[in-house]
Amino acid sequence: MDGNRRWARVRGLAPFEGHRAGYKKVKEVTEWCRENGIKILTLFAFSTENWNRSEKEVKYLMHLFYFMLTKDIKNIHKNKIHLNIIGRRDGLSHSIQKAIQKAEELTKGYTNFTLNLAINYSGRLEIVDAVKKIIRQAGNHQEITEDLISKNIYTAGQPDPDLIIRTSGEQRLSGFLTWQGVYSELYFTKSHWPEFSKKDFDETLADFTSRKRRFGK
Repeated sequence: MDGNRRWARVRGLAPFEGHRAGYKKVKEVTEWCRENGIKILTLFAFSTENWNRSEKEVKYLMHLFYFMLTKDIKNIHKNKIHLNIIGRRDGLSHSIQKAIQKAEELTKGYTNFTLNLAINYSGRLEIVDAVKKIIRQAGNHQEITEDLISKNIYTAGQPDPDLIIRTSGEQRLSGFLTWQGVYSELYFTKSHWPEFSKKDFDETLADFTSRKRRFGK
């Protein structure tokens, strides 16, 4: 979800206004996905590198996450959305970790739609954490295979993403779903995340359905 700050900058607004607009867009895109029969949506909300931003901006983003987990979780629960947080939780505050646990427990029974929210996330570190988990569970004598790693990543049990969209004109993945995205179709749009429209969304899906996916065959 790239471009919140750039969206705000061109409008002469403070960065937090861009993040606030981006937060509203999450709700819209989630609904568009559900209307189109999409079962899983994964959003890159905060990377491990984002801690390098200003203390004020990071604090505001953490406030947004906490608000979603403690207030908006009521709407998520009402809409029967399974919320799943992926990333290194031990780097987050105790209050957010506790809120994550409660939110996931509240929504764990829903199967029609899953919203993965990547917070304090890095694709490379996800692989590192998966390998560490394997070693802790079975020792270093177990053969490390692709299937075994897939069973120990943050999104274990979920299918790999069919499509990865990046907004705001950048044409790279920046560590997003490094393991899962090897055969995902990629789509890049110049629209900043807060201005990503239903028209943009529909055009993205139309482009995806026109592609032939061979998976190396």
